[in-house]
This record gives sequence, C-alpha cells and structure tokens, in this order.
Amino acid sequence: MTRRYFSTDFKRDAACLVLDKDYSVSEACEAMGVGPTALRRWVEQLRAERSGKTPEKSKAMTPDQQRIQELEAKIRRIERE
Repeated sequence: MTRRYFSTDFKRDAACLVLDKDYSVSEACEAMGVGPTALRRWVEQLRAERSGKTPEKSKAMTPDQQRIQELEAKIRRIERE
C-alpha cells in the first residue's frame, strides 16, 4: 500500500472544517476523503499552532508558525557554520 501525501494547505483546509465550520470529524473525513486518525492529528496540530505552539516534527500549517520554522532552521544553519 502506498502512503498518500497531503499538502499543508490541504491539511489546514481539512482541519478548518472541524475547527471553524462546525463539521464533525466524520463529516470532514467524508468531505475531504481522508481517514479519521489523520484528520484528528491535523485538527490537534492546527489548534496548537493557533495557540502559539510551533510543531517540532511536522511542517507548520499556519503562516506564522511556518515563518518561525524557517527562522529556526536558518539559525541552526548559521550555528553550524
């Protein structure tokens, strides 16, 4: 079975259905064609990002958190030089 890839925009849009549009997880899963485990993870990540937490392992969904990740990566590169 091949693993499907979803863009950060897709993940954010799917999570927004639950957080902003009052969809249930199952309704959003059906609308977006994804499984509930992945969608719940995206919803939790987006909720955390909106409260100011930068994800450590996954790519950020919100523009502010994406910028923080870019700057943190830049700092790590500079520190290695």
